[in-house]
Amino acid sequence: MEAMTRESERRDQDVVRVGAVAATAARKRDLTPAQRRAVMFAQQQVIMARAAKKAKDDRQAALSRMWLEEDAEHEKTARASARRRGEGDRALHDVSLREAIGHVLRDLRTRDRKTLREVSEKAGVSLGYLSEVERGQKEASSELLSSISEALGVSTAQMLRMVAHYLDSLEV
Repeated sequence: MEAMTRESERRDQDVVRVGAVAATAARKRDLTPAQRRAVMFAQQQVIMARAAKKAKDDRQAALSRMWLEEDAEHEKTARASARRRGEGDRALHDVSLREAIGHVLRDLRTRDRKTLREVSEKAGVSLGYLSEVERGQKEASSELLSSISEALGVSTAQMLRMVAHYLDSLEV
């Protein structure tokens, strides 16, 4: 008797499973052609979004690699110039204060990976003038130096300390 009850329960479960599969298939069959197209379109959108995200991640990874290579190259040239200074090969000319300020400003800008245009717009300075200040060809007023350093995310005092440190490193 008990065995018969178990068998009937198994059969009932099989019927329920078959019914669930049939209901799912029936739902798919019940879709209109427009609904099928909408489902296919949504699936394509998901696939395209995943591909776009992968492409964006790949581009970001390539940029990160490029920046790391640039940083490594920058460190390599800095070590080489420090080595030259250490050997007594003092072919370097005396650096003026405006050249030191320009060097520090350019270094701050490139480390933050900002363009001249971005910094000049944020500081309210013309792009050409900022470029000349960075190359040490123009002396900027204290107000302009303040706005440029603020645009670079440092205070004027911090920027001037960096200039002093740079000048000290050249004298060593």
